Amino acid sequence: MSSDDNSSAPASRSSREAVREKALQVQAQQSRARVLRRSALIAGLVAAVAVVAVVVMWAIGSTAGRPQLSPANTTADGFVITDVSGLAPAQAEMTDPGAATPDATTEGEANPTPTATDAPAAVDIQVYVDYLSPGAREWQLANSAQLASWVGEGAVALRYHPVSMMTAKSNGTKYSLRAAGAAACVATYEPATFFTFHTSLLTQQPEIDSDGISDAKLADLAIASGAEDPKQIRACVEDEAFTSWVKSATERAVSGITGTNLALTGTPMVIVNGQQYVGDLADAAEFSQFVLTSASGAYQKSQSATPTATPSPTP
Repeated sequence: MSSDDNSSAPASRSSREAVREKALQVQAQQSRARVLRRSALIAGLVAAVAVVAVVVMWAIGSTAGRPQLSPANTTADGFVITDVSGLAPAQAEMTDPGAATPDATTEGEANPTPTATDAPAAVDIQVYVDYLSPGAREWQLANSAQLASWVGEGAVALRYHPVSMMTAKSNGTKYSLRAAGAAACVATYEPATFFTFHTSLLTQQPEIDSDGISDAKLADLAIASGAEDPKQIRACVEDEAFTSWVKSATERAVSGITGTNLALTGTPMVIVNGQQYVGDLADAAEFSQFVLTSASGAYQKSQSATPTATPSPTP
C-alpha cells in the first residue's frame, strides 16, 4: 500500500511541472505576439509619417518650382492699351467705325478757340473683365471698334484688368483663372497683341459650366494673335505662370479699386473717369454718350479750377 503511494507522487509532480512548463511556453508566445504587434504598430506610424513628409516635400517642391511671378507692364493691376494695330478686320466691323470721338468741347462752349491749356486730358477707361462672363463678351464686342478708334486717336487711356470671379463655373478646370493668366502672359511678353488676344478670348468665349479652353489652345490663340516669340508665350501660358498674381489682383479689386470709392462685385465693371457705367452693355451709342459726358464734365471742372488773371481797371 505504501509503495503505491510513493509511486504516484513522482507522477503527480511530473504532471504539475509539465503544466507549469506549458503555461510558461504560452506566456512566452503571448509576450512575443505583443512585441510583434507593438513593432508593427510603430513601423506603421513611422511609414505614415514618412508618407506625410514626402507629400509635404513634394508640395513645397512644386511651389518652389512654380515661382509667384508678377506680370510686367501693369498699372494698378491693369494693362494699358497703347497699340490696337492688330485688331482683326472682323472685329473692327462689329460696331460703327464712325463713332464719335470723346471731345471735351462737345457739350461745352461752341467753337472754342484752341489753346495749349485747352487740350483735354485723355478719358480714363478701366475695364474689369472675367473671360467667362457673358456680359463682358457683350460689352467688348459692342464697343471694340470705337475703343480701338479712341485709343488710336489718343482720346482715351484704356486699361484692362483681367480677374477671376467665375473660376468655379468651369467643371473644376478653373478656366476664368487660366484665361486671365494667359492674358497676363500676352500683356507681359507681347503687349502690342493684347487687345487682339483679349477680344479673341471673348469672341470665342466657352459656355458657363463647360470645361472651357485648355492651356494648349489658349497658347494657340495667343500665338495666332500675332506673337513674335511663340515659344515664350506657350511656355508662359501652359505653365500658368501668372495665375497666382491673378488671384491676388482679384482679391485686391474686391477689397477696393485704387483711386475710386468702388469695389469689384462682378464683371464687366467699366469705370470712366472714376464713375461706373451702368447702362446697356450692348448699346455702343449709350456708352459713347456716357464717355462724352464724362469727358465734358472733367474738362469743365479742370477749366473752372484754372485761375484766371484779374482784369485791371480801364483808365
